[in-house]
Amino acid sequence: MTDTKKATRTFDGFSDEERAAMKEHAQELKTAARRGSRAAKADGERDVLAKIAEMAEADRVIAERVHAIIKASAPTLSPKLWYGQPAYAKDGKIVCFFQPAAKFKTRYATLGFNDPAQLDDGTMWPTAFALTELTAAGEARIGELVKRAVG
Repeated sequence: MTDTKKATRTFDGFSDEERAAMKEHAQELKTAARRGSRAAKADGERDVLAKIAEMAEADRVIAERVHAIIKASAPTLSPKLWYGQPAYAKDGKIVCFFQPAAKFKTRYATLGFNDPAQLDDGTMWPTAFALTELTAAGEARIGELVKRAVG
């Protein structure tokens, strides 16, 4: 005989970290609107570097390298904050972003790619990569991915 009772689950809504990220994004949008498009790139760079400087050491070391690799591999991308994370945009659309492990209390940092990234490879391909440390091979791979992402 099977039990037809459904397990009751409660939805507590968003986590504290998710709510904080949404608030950061709302503030980022307000700041961008105040600045206008001219100052956006220079201010975006400053904002990203400041956010990286605030990170815990393990995340900061990786974020600094990822930032340098992205800037060298795809100088046309504009650094900006996106949900409180360093991100890189082309024509105003986020191509890739760095999510520190501490952001959502995860085991590892993540380098993620959004829809504008041109990483398509058949019918299935990765859009996020776990980062625990950066080796020379890992740095080269990031550089290749970012170049491919911007087309």
